Amino acid sequence: MAKANVTNVTIRPEEAAHFSSLAREWWNAKGPMASLHQVNPVRLAFLREAVDLHWGGDIRAARPLAGKSALDVGCGAGLVCEPMARLGANVTGVDASVENVGVAVAHAQAAGLDIRYLAGELAHLDLGTFDLVTSFEVVEHVADKRAFLGQIAASLAPGGLLVMSTPNRTAASRLLLVEAAERVGYVPRGTHHWEDFVTPEEVGDLLAEAGMTMGTPRGIAWRPGKGLHLSDTDLSLNYIFTATRAQA
Repeated sequence: MAKANVTNVTIRPEEAAHFSSLAREWWNAKGPMASLHQVNPVRLAFLREAVDLHWGGDIRAARPLAGKSALDVGCGAGLVCEPMARLGANVTGVDASVENVGVAVAHAQAAGLDIRYLAGELAHLDLGTFDLVTSFEVVEHVADKRAFLGQIAASLAPGGLLVMSTPNRTAASRLLLVEAAERVGYVPRGTHHWEDFVTPEEVGDLLAEAGMTMGTPRGIAWRPGKGLHLSDTDLSLNYIFTATRAQA
């Protein structure tokens, strides 16, 4: 197995600045980050199912991550960290934005949740490994996708589980996620750059280079009357997947 590159810088200063400017609005479900609040239940439903399948847990358990460590990379202000903490995990959140981390810390404290938040380049933080690593809507914003996924892989403990999501690079995502969504204000202008979107095949190849095996992706799709939902067939806008360390 080729050794993953875990030293390259992946943070784009302009991306960090963009999301820093939105930090104080992160938890406002009707503000500029409303789209994240709408997609979060879909992502969390996939995450819960993946956790139960991976560790063979009781689907009725309130705290299926009890005793496990979890890392959310590109955590923003904590929309995924807080639910994982409530599921019992010992959670660490890492983000490129100091402002996001400040808001995340304050929100977690107000909610009575013990979550460790850090700002900076993942490879430079020397955090060790985690049972569960998540990264939602992040890889499309980094400067070096190969290095980033190498860092992600290096953060996963043996037998651990990775869960990620990202927009697909398709004609539909260009029209709806970039042009239409930003024009009508569904997402803040400048959030997405279509040429930086990655396909499932590209992600799978990069994960394989890092010694990971990607599971079958599912789409996060939208249709009138149903809204955002998981789909086994429609990956044209966004997709979510698991990955585990490849067997020798």
